[in-house]
Amino acid sequence: MSNLIPTLKNGTDSKLGLGFRSVPSLATWLDDIFENNFEHGLMSNFNTGMTLPAVNVKDRADDYIVEMAVPGLKKSDFDINLDNDLLSISAEIKTENEDVNDNYTRREFGYSSFKRTFSLPKSVISEKIKATYTDGILTIELPKRDEAKKKPLKQIKVS
Repeated sequence: MSNLIPTLKNGTDSKLGLGFRSVPSLATWLDDIFENNFEHGLMSNFNTGMTLPAVNVKDRADDYIVEMAVPGLKKSDFDINLDNDLLSISAEIKTENEDVNDNYTRREFGYSSFKRTFSLPKSVISEKIKATYTDGILTIELPKRDEAKKKPLKQIKVS
C-alpha cells in the first residue's frame, strides 16, 4: 500500500544498491492483495459515513458560542435538540436519485451521519438559544444568565 522506501537499520544502506530498496516488501504485497482482491467483499463498508465534525467552543462575556465545521450541508439537514441541559446536534445525509446502473469500484459517500452532544451549564438561558448556518459553519449561541456574565474588573482602593 505504501510506496515509501523503507528505512534500513544498522547503517546497512551503504552495502545495498538502490535496486534492492526499490523491491516492495512482503507487507506491501499483502496490502496490495487485500486492497485489490478483497475490497468489494471485506472493505466495502470501510470508512463510510462522516467523522465527527470539528468544534470550537468560546466562552464570551455574555454567552457561549459553539462553532461546528460541517461544510456541504443544508440548514434542513440538522437536528438540534435540548433535553435536560444536554444539547444534541446531529445530521443524516442520504444520496437520492442513485442510478442503479452505476458500477462503483469504490464508494465512500452516499450516506453519512454524525451526532455530537454537549452538557450545558445551568447558567445558559435555554429559551434564547439560537442556531445559524453560514459558509459551512454551524454556529450555536448559548446566552448566559445575568448572574453568570463576566463582570468588569473593579479596582478597590486601600484606605
